[in-house]
Amino acid sequence: MPKPRPASTWQKRTGLIARNGWDDVVYTHISASVPGEPGRFLINPFGLVFDEVTASKLVKIDIDGNVIGESAHPVNATGFALHAAVHAARPDAACVMHLHVREAIAVSAQPHGLLPGSQHAMRFHGHLAYHDYESLAFSPSEGERLVASLGAIAEAYVLMDMFVKACDIQLRALAGVSKMMIVPPPEIAARRKRSASSSKPSHARHAKRWAANCPPVDIILTNVKRENWATAGKLWSEQ
Repeated sequence: MPKPRPASTWQKRTGLIARNGWDDVVYTHISASVPGEPGRFLINPFGLVFDEVTASKLVKIDIDGNVIGESAHPVNATGFALHAAVHAARPDAACVMHLHVREAIAVSAQPHGLLPGSQHAMRFHGHLAYHDYESLAFSPSEGERLVASLGAIAEAYVLMDMFVKACDIQLRALAGVSKMMIVPPPEIAARRKRSASSSKPSHARHAKRWAANCPPVDIILTNVKRENWATAGKLWSEQ
């Protein structure tokens, strides 16, 4: 389970959410445990889109969604209720992401869900849970049912990135003329699952970079910085 990170680092994750187009105006949330403060969480304020969120605008709340300290920004209590159910059941969950990504919604509407038809999808073989939609309002009883549906939680961002790609690959494959998808036999998916959990980097220096069996956020942030510098250089040369 990933360790809680400082607010400034958490802020970078929200920027990546916006960059990837995973936001849904102001109707999705990310919550993170506050290091050294059990029962305290940071959440993006309601009314701001992800690319407007900075470390100083994050709101500290308790498990009931009550604001701790002073904040100029409100919190969507209904939105946090889902997060609270997960945080209460899994205190080791450093980060909970609730997104409305189109590709994932489309796959969830398919009767078979996510198929192990790609290497990306096989990463989630045996680790994916489903929870039936129960309307917009989130009740305590639904929270109990959601917790009962929980699967494994790991590095939230990198796994979400791989999951969205897996959903996109499946939708593209099923959109073909045959409307069918070739899926490897179950033993191949099981082998992929075992290799994902047992693979270790050969060099200790890279252990953290491959902790979730895919490039972590720090590598992605480095790429974003390169893109920003390249864009800045191009604009400068055009002056």
